[in-house]
Amino acid sequence: MAALAAEVLAAGLWGIGTPQAAAAPADCPALSVIAVPGTWETSDDDPRQGMLSMVTRGLPGSVRTEYVSYAATALPWEGEVYGRSEREGVNNTRGTIADLAARCGATRFALIGYSQGANVAGDVAAEIGTGHGVIPPDRLVAVGLLSDPRRSPADALVGPPVPGAGAAGARPGGFGWVSPVVRTICAAGDLYCSVPTDDLAGRFAGFATQLSAPDPLQIPNYAATLNSILGEALIPGWQSILSAPQDDPSSQQWGRQVQEFLSSGVHQSYPAYVVDANGTTATAWLHNWLADIAR
Repeated sequence: MAALAAEVLAAGLWGIGTPQAAAAPADCPALSVIAVPGTWETSDDDPRQGMLSMVTRGLPGSVRTEYVSYAATALPWEGEVYGRSEREGVNNTRGTIADLAARCGATRFALIGYSQGANVAGDVAAEIGTGHGVIPPDRLVAVGLLSDPRRSPADALVGPPVPGAGAAGARPGGFGWVSPVVRTICAAGDLYCSVPTDDLAGRFAGFATQLSAPDPLQIPNYAATLNSILGEALIPGWQSILSAPQDDPSSQQWGRQVQEFLSSGVHQSYPAYVVDANGTTATAWLHNWLADIAR
């Protein structure tokens, strides 16, 4: 009996001296949706009024949405400003996820983005999926990309098929371990996410945005993208340049194509763009998908 009492006392003293595992804060969500707005959408006081608001509004109570703030300036083919803005978005998204992940060990994450925000969200998802991200891949349970400038033909597309890839070129190496949870949506005619494979001018313009604020860690990917452009678009693109009439050179044709695209409104069409036989629109589909994952 004396020996047993001594053991109980020792166990009690050991428990007093040993810190107990800290419980997760009460405000930790079961699912955190990290939303990255599109070009110019963060210039407003409240980015939740942009395209992604139609995805995040009305999600279940177990979900908390965090909107990432960054410059979000410039078009994919406007060069330097876009590159710097996109890098800022990637860094801010990493920080948002890392802070919450460190505080809330059981929280799962979803990444969504529109336009330039899809570029950012997709790049961060690719880092996580290849083991170089701020959280392990199994904590990222959904990635939804609207008009991703780095869309790959290999990405899981929701909606009708579209030609080519994103204006900035596909991510060499893709999404790795998180590929099964990635969904991308691209409206027909949206030059941000659908540039034909043999469109030399469009693909070079998109590639230039990636080099406007280069990341030294991405140099192998830049080389792979350039090789892809040269292999797939150089000959047909050069033939198109040579065959263009003198009074309507290919540069003017490309300029008209861009102007027609900008005035068409197709890039802003996702709240009305139907992606399935039930008449579900792109933003509604993403909303329903996230709601199902949260249950």
